[in-house]
Amino acid sequence: MAFKINKKQAICHCVMSQIRSVIIGSGHYLPTEHIKNSHFKKSSFYNQDGTPFATSSSEIIQKFYDITGIKERRYMPEEMLSSDMAALAAEKAIADAGIDKESIDQIIVAHNFGDTQHGSTIPEMMPSLAAKVKNKLGLKNPTCVSYDIIFGCPGWVQAMIQADVYIKSGHAKTCLVIGTESLSRNVDPSDRDSMIFSDGAGAVVLSAIESEKEIGIIAHSALTHAAADLNYLTMGPTYGEQESKDLYIKMNGRKIYNYALIEVPKAIKSCLDKSKIDLKSVSQVLIHQANEKMDVAIGNRLYSLYGYEAMPKNKMPLILDRMGNNSVATVPILYDMIDKGHLPNHTFASNQLLVLASVGAGMSINTFTYRLP
Repeated sequence: MAFKINKKQAICHCVMSQIRSVIIGSGHYLPTEHIKNSHFKKSSFYNQDGTPFATSSSEIIQKFYDITGIKERRYMPEEMLSSDMAALAAEKAIADAGIDKESIDQIIVAHNFGDTQHGSTIPEMMPSLAAKVKNKLGLKNPTCVSYDIIFGCPGWVQAMIQADVYIKSGHAKTCLVIGTESLSRNVDPSDRDSMIFSDGAGAVVLSAIESEKEIGIIAHSALTHAAADLNYLTMGPTYGEQESKDLYIKMNGRKIYNYALIEVPKAIKSCLDKSKIDLKSVSQVLIHQANEKMDVAIGNRLYSLYGYEAMPKNKMPLILDRMGNNSVATVPILYDMIDKGHLPNHTFASNQLLVLASVGAGMSINTFTYRLP
């Protein structure tokens, strides 16, 4: 449901009108390779101290599913890179918006591991992924500034916040905001947490629209707890027996769960308060697809802050079961899937209020409220 506006509407100057940051197009890309949970039955999983798990892989996989809700995830083919997925998602978003790509003022790409080649864990961070995407799109305009954001899983939400600030300050009119990640190339196969992560990309075109009505991004909030909570998500050596100097994604799942359950609902409530919006007015909460049990617990805790016993049904769309956790890409992919009608129980309609939120390495949390035009 891309928001369309003609030039006369865009340049209309009304006394009460303001510049709003509105999503006018979206797109996503998911690799075609489906990796089901059964793929890991032959895996050998180890504890952090290097000792093998006492339970079988089948038991570990079943417990993993019970907690995360993940049945399968997507992995990139060998010849593909994160910047390739980003460009594919961007092409769809630009086409959906119906704009001339040369009118884009900024390309902001959120990721954490750059372009990692198949068979390697070394991220290629230069040139920036945003510059690579600009090149892949064939965009010539030198005033289109392209840069990356490294902000853990909340990177795309943070990129949206940054784009909103540029738009409302008058320094940009159209921003292409992308989240892309290829986590399958940065996981330790001997670590059971490797089953969580996946690959994918999502993108939106955020545009300056002059309107009397409060539409688009209303308010946002971001936090970083880098004291006691710093190392819940980090990089570390393999748990397996093989000698390797490579570093892989490592996480303290219990600490992350407790942190998210306490801090994310408070952060969302703070953003809603800043927006002068009551939770009962919110149609859907689009949250980072990290772990089904954790996401539902966050939703229930959020609603308890407003006196509800539990989160109402269909308030929090989840696509973890088929996609896994592709970090910065989860929220824009979720947005686009709803926008394109891929989730039967979740649809967008004019004037609906959304909350978009994420949490991840840092530890960082961010969220923004958004009214559909």
